[in-house]
Amino acid sequence: MSKIIAGIDFEAPSEVVARQLIGVTVLVNGVGGRIVETEAYDREEPASHCYIGETPRNFSMFGPPGRSYVYRSHGLHWCLNFVCRENGHGAGVLLRAIEPLAGLDQMRARRGLEDERLLCSGPGRLAQALGITRADNNLPLDGAPFTLLAGDQAVDVLTGPRIGISKAVELPWRFGLAGSRFLSKPFRQ
Repeated sequence: MSKIIAGIDFEAPSEVVARQLIGVTVLVNGVGGRIVETEAYDREEPASHCYIGETPRNFSMFGPPGRSYVYRSHGLHWCLNFVCRENGHGAGVLLRAIEPLAGLDQMRARRGLEDERLLCSGPGRLAQALGITRADNNLPLDGAPFTLLAGDQAVDVLTGPRIGISKAVELPWRFGLAGSRFLSKPFRQ
């Protein structure tokens, strides 16, 4: 049985879900915006947290689909992922950037800056702006504190290599909204 949220089947491969998430609005307790950049990860490629199998850190990435996977990156920043594929597989989509649309005052207070372009342009910044913590791990995306809303228009999606990894760098599993000024890093053309 499919896990459909905001018109997306989260049982699909992570690279399919990552592309489809571009243009979707994500809110956490009413704070958020339009997703403009994602990266896909799957247990079958060595850059994924699931590549080594299930651990106490990554257990939520093994499903069920349509849930959150929150982890601490390099001991510094929380990162928000959406779990994909069938229960037990181990795949997800990292949210890299959103265009801030709701709760900008809360985002600015959490981030300690005014420039809306920098509020959510990068996975650590995004999680901080949305107030994401470990308490948000392994929660269903179709219930509080999350709200996902389908995009209301077709979008032009760019594709390229993922950022900040040293393994499986050849996979074009980074996706971004063409022309967005809120990306964490420009796409090479």
